[in-house]
Amino acid sequence: MQPDPTSQPVDPAHDPAQDPTRELARDIADVPAVEVVTTAAVHLMSAAAVKCGLAEGPDAADHLDLAEARILITALAGLVTTSAPDLGGQHARSLRDGLRSLQLAFREASPVPDPPGKGPGERLTGSVV
Repeated sequence: MQPDPTSQPVDPAHDPAQDPTRELARDIADVPAVEVVTTAAVHLMSAAAVKCGLAEGPDAADHLDLAEARILITALAGLVTTSAPDLGGQHARSLRDGLRSLQLAFREASPVPDPPGKGPGERLTGSVV
């Protein structure tokens, strides 16, 4: 007689009801889009600030990496520029202000500043000087 396959224990790794990503998907479904976008923007801002040498502490200069900062600021500019119309005035204004501050900090940290309009993200935002 063959064993009944329905009576065998289910491997939790293959049981869709026990899938941890299912729980995460349910959790993220409850988060408003504005919050997801602003959270992503804050992460980009924080990383860019560190790479511009704005971290606190005696080793802040050790984290200065303008090539990395350029990438992060450009990504942030794309996110802010494209999402701003949908975020509402208060959120968009705060993100634009943070982006502009980072663009200026990058310019200040750079030994040879980019020409106006050529700094990180400036093709998307326009010149910050």
